[in-house]
Amino acid sequence: MKITDVQAILMSCPLPEPLRLPFWCGEPTILKRDAMLIRVKADNGLVGYAPGPAHERAAREIQNVICPFLIGKDPRQWAEFDFKGELEITKTYRAVEIALIDLAARYEGCALSELIGGRKRDRIKLYGSAGMYMSPARFAEEAAAIAGMGFTAYKMRPALGPEQDLETVRLMRQAVGPDVGLMIDAHSWWRMGDKSFSPETIFEVAREMAKYQPTWLEEPLPPENHAAYRQLRSAKIVPIATGEHEHEEAGFTDLIETGAADYIQMDVCCQGGFAMGQRIFASVARRGLRFAFHSWGTALEVLAAAHLGICWPAEVVEWLEFPCYSNSGRPGTYPFPLADEILREPLAIERGDLIVPKGPGLGVEIDERVIEKYPFIPGPWSFFRIDSPPETVAVTGDHSVKWVAATPP
Repeated sequence: MKITDVQAILMSCPLPEPLRLPFWCGEPTILKRDAMLIRVKADNGLVGYAPGPAHERAAREIQNVICPFLIGKDPRQWAEFDFKGELEITKTYRAVEIALIDLAARYEGCALSELIGGRKRDRIKLYGSAGMYMSPARFAEEAAAIAGMGFTAYKMRPALGPEQDLETVRLMRQAVGPDVGLMIDAHSWWRMGDKSFSPETIFEVAREMAKYQPTWLEEPLPPENHAAYRQLRSAKIVPIATGEHEHEEAGFTDLIETGAADYIQMDVCCQGGFAMGQRIFASVARRGLRFAFHSWGTALEVLAAAHLGICWPAEVVEWLEFPCYSNSGRPGTYPFPLADEILREPLAIERGDLIVPKGPGLGVEIDERVIEKYPFIPGPWSFFRIDSPPETVAVTGDHSVKWVAATPP
């Protein structure tokens, strides 16, 4: 079996109208959502798939460098390929590697998870992730709705200022009761320009939030400031989560080995793939910490992460993020129908757990009709306007990058 083609297919799903979401120091505008489908073909007609980093640089890297490197190779030998490149292109290669493993597993007639360590379980715990820039009452309403869908935890993004953020957490806990987990993703607290929370405010807000027993407080500080994370975690106020903005493995190692967080997070598609994930899990296990996948894209991204996660016990790899989009009238954030339609059949979710399929490869069928249905629209998918000092930044499909400088849309 030989590889004959490697493609990176970018797609865009525009919102019906730009979504503007005022917050404490400005306004984000969401225009669309992007996705990448990686497709690897072999001379025997088999095809392997993977989700990829949904941005143009990665697509060029796959077309111009990674594809020529892989043509003619046997995908069953994926573990022996010695790809060399700069850090960013190597991370892109690791996403392509998932498609190689999918192809090899389809040939062998086994689940992808069996080729990357062997599954230890058949299910992984999901948390419903939505909650963007709403009133406290709306956050509480959405938390209850997502808990009503069967998810055992809900993640939201506070951005209303200290008092209103605390009121939001209070109302959410009141709405869902004591048994539903609440994850507070504070990524916006350091996007607020002059209104960014000071370390003192963060400690104070964390102490008040602790009364409502959040599962974790995520990225309350600039992600590169590991020393500040160590200081916050050492106070033992609430569990701390971070990791999705680490640029290289050394950053994860420092977070883990120096005790900067309770939950380590990583995006398989953007930050290093399966092999690096396995090394991070081993370090997490050795230090008695927990791991939680970042996944803010399509159902295919969720599934790829799940196959890796079930190769470890739940005491190590505990959570998998499930983005809740308001597709087909479901509770959640803005609509992103491509996220569902990329799979011919929906993922199997039972009592808040994803049941990982046992069929060959990823165990699902890709619906390639999405390729023509959602042609790619160049440019960032959202913009953040900061009022003071005046600044506009953009969010791209590379989740390891906080933002990039941008011209307002």
